[in-house]
Amino acid sequence: MSILLKGGVVVSVHGRRQVDVRINGEKIVEVGTNLKAKDSVEEDVSGCFLLPGFIDAHTHLELNNGKGSMGTADNFYTGSKAAVAKGTTAVIDMATPSKGSSLKECLATWNHLASGNSSCDYTYHMSIIEWNPSIKKEIREMLEAGITSFKMYMAYDNLRTTDGEIFEAMREIQKYQGMLGIHCENGDMVNEMIAKFVAEGKLSPHYHPLTRPDSVEAEAVERYLMIADLADLPVNIVHLSTKRSLEAVKRARAHNQKVYVETCPQYLVLDDHLYDEPDFEGAKYVCSPPLRSISDQNALWEGVINGQVNTISTDHCSFDFDGQKTIGKDDFSKIPNGMPGVETRPELIYTYGVTTGKISLERMVGLLSEDIAKQFALYPQKGVIQVGSDADIVVWDPQTVGVISATTQLQNVDYTPYDGMQTKGSAKSVYLRGQKVAEQGQVIVENQGKFIFREIVTN
Repeated sequence: MSILLKGGVVVSVHGRRQVDVRINGEKIVEVGTNLKAKDSVEEDVSGCFLLPGFIDAHTHLELNNGKGSMGTADNFYTGSKAAVAKGTTAVIDMATPSKGSSLKECLATWNHLASGNSSCDYTYHMSIIEWNPSIKKEIREMLEAGITSFKMYMAYDNLRTTDGEIFEAMREIQKYQGMLGIHCENGDMVNEMIAKFVAEGKLSPHYHPLTRPDSVEAEAVERYLMIADLADLPVNIVHLSTKRSLEAVKRARAHNQKVYVETCPQYLVLDDHLYDEPDFEGAKYVCSPPLRSISDQNALWEGVINGQVNTISTDHCSFDFDGQKTIGKDDFSKIPNGMPGVETRPELIYTYGVTTGKISLERMVGLLSEDIAKQFALYPQKGVIQVGSDADIVVWDPQTVGVISATTQLQNVDYTPYDGMQTKGSAKSVYLRGQKVAEQGQVIVENQGKFIFREIVTN
């Protein structure tokens, strides 16, 4: 039985139209005015916006960061439920191999973790944490398996590769027009700064952002872009957090370099004063890059507004405060880096972006869905409400109000960095490939997520 959504306003990056949308099976089959019910079940969505399902292009639902790492509070089951309940119908998770293992083995592991457990659709960025002839050979194999994007690190000793290895990887990825994203921080400088503060007995969360100042990120961004320019590869900068880094991007673009920039809600609505919260509460905000100054926050919003920032994802990486973050109570360098956010992103950006007049709803659709889909080879299957696309639809009620709270969230973690923040607007219902899977912030049908095969693009 098909479904007819009547009376809503369909929004894309190009504008909004008051049209009806017919769903049959997993696809959108008709969009138009005053559509007849025929044999469809009608749903009145008057007063609501119909938005394409949101895509979170940066999650760590299953963390494997090598020796000494600990598991996240969320996994594909809990994290995907939290995502889809609030309108995120697809995630691109960071698949990370163990040292010495193959990318193929990593892909099989992530498929095992996600298949039958995920309540939203999923694909991966394949992490490259070492470079050798066999990994090089696997780049094409990953693309043939539907993985078109990769991740590398310039920080974290157990994950980062050398500049030369990054260059070699870029040249291989460029052959197939794949996408590379990099965690841009100068790892050597981070290590030196941590050692300095620890030696001085400066061990509270206050010192976490001081070990990763804006120069540490900006230098790595500048270096990354120079390497990418040599390799002639369009690249993605994940979780960009500072004004100085954005300035480096602007310089690269002035030389006609193709650069995509992602930022995250935490850098738009939180700031570094939170590291001074009493009773070790500042540990809740330990992430990398760290929260920044109000000046950086303002610069990022300006980048979002003027298009210098292309997308907003979360870097969702959830650790419990009790028992995980508190491991670093006597030494900030032992606090696991990461914060939850896959559940709260849509309401935060609507509340602090759209309702404040900073951005339009059309711009929000681009930042959270359509432009992500285009960048990562998901469009037009995902990211747009049009005939032939997957029926991933968020029925968005602009009038609802709420308060973010750890006591009511679906994320399987004991806190939220946004606790107590008031929100306006929310997902009234969520359709995943034509099936209503969530209503009023609660999942009504679980485990319907599927792997999204992204097409290989060759010269």
